[in-house]
Amino acid sequence: MKPRMNFYESVPEAVKALSVPGKRTTTIDSITALMRSIGGGSWVILATLLILLVGAIVLSYLGWTSAVGTDVPASGYVALVLGVIASLAVGFGLMALVFYSSRAGYDEPARLVQKDDDTSTDPRA
Repeated sequence: MKPRMNFYESVPEAVKALSVPGKRTTTIDSITALMRSIGGGSWVILATLLILLVGAIVLSYLGWTSAVGTDVPASGYVALVLGVIASLAVGFGLMALVFYSSRAGYDEPARLVQKDDDTSTDPRA
């Protein structure tokens, strides 16, 4: 028998009966639980990454504002375009190699392959 669909909510009544009605978790509760579960080393890494982000933003702002009145020659734009194309080609090539090696089985863990020869000598004997 198909569960009847409640037209006011998009959850079937059979699924609704399985959920706990009194306990609703919000996004804030999930974030709070996640923040409590993070260890001290993770906080250090997070703080370091945030400091690096702020430093990059400040450095880019200072670089952008100090370059007022300078012009880029045509060779600069050509070099920029060639650099972008080369970077994209390297990125696409590396991603293609990752997918190829994954599908070809090169990412499997190493296993010892033994031959099934009875003529081999056993060093323990």
